[in-house]
Amino acid sequence: MTLLSDEKPEGGVTFAFTERTGGVSAAPYASLNLGDRCGDDPAAVAENRRRALSAIGAEACADALVTPHQVHGDTVVVVRETNGPAHDEAARLADAGADAVVCTAPDVPVLLCFADCVPVVICAPGGFAVAHSGWRGTIARIAQKTAGVLMDETGCSASDLRAYVGPRIGGVDYEVSAEMARDFSAEFGEGVLVGVAARRKLDLGYAVACALTDAGVTRNNLAMALGSTASSTDRFFSYRAEHGVCGRHAALAVMTSSGAPAWERLP
Repeated sequence: MTLLSDEKPEGGVTFAFTERTGGVSAAPYASLNLGDRCGDDPAAVAENRRRALSAIGAEACADALVTPHQVHGDTVVVVRETNGPAHDEAARLADAGADAVVCTAPDVPVLLCFADCVPVVICAPGGFAVAHSGWRGTIARIAQKTAGVLMDETGCSASDLRAYVGPRIGGVDYEVSAEMARDFSAEFGEGVLVGVAARRKLDLGYAVACALTDAGVTRNNLAMALGSTASSTDRFFSYRAEHGVCGRHAALAVMTSSGAPAWERLP
């Protein structure tokens, strides 16, 4: 698990991009599978989520967890309250189908799942966002839309945003149809395609980075993970490399109500 913190928001945001080790799930979901819609034992998933939340210091607020039903769209749900009817309604909307969550409430963990798609965490003064950018969401610019909603909710400017793009399938491993390659190059430029031959290998990370910079995120405030999930199945789940039967790693985050990032409060 890659554990990070961004202390600029009040109280600080602690977030992580998990890997596949350190959990209790059996093959083919071994072992830290955090997805509850891929066929794994629900008890194993619950324990894995408990471990992940504990690692970011958020086990005590597990009851407030928001984890959307991801539908490869561009719907963004906003969580403004830590508990009560407003929180419950936001959680219900997320479960009905969403691929990004913007959170301005303290002590509300947000968790989204991945197995090749692009995880994005965006931090701002007073809030954060976690987004799932599959190819449909990427061409719909869900990362850019999410950044816009986060700015609207917090009242910050684009220069205040810091974005983190996590482990994902790399262009070298992601061959797509000629039509899809044309659509992406028309939207994001030729740089989104990898290689010099058939030009059908798609770099989703490049496209997400373009969307984020178009939202106003500066290059200095944009961090990108290296490598490819499909080439690193010892560390990550990969839907493509594992032929559709695998677990899910996650991007998860929480904004604390105390004055220190959550990981600093761990025993």
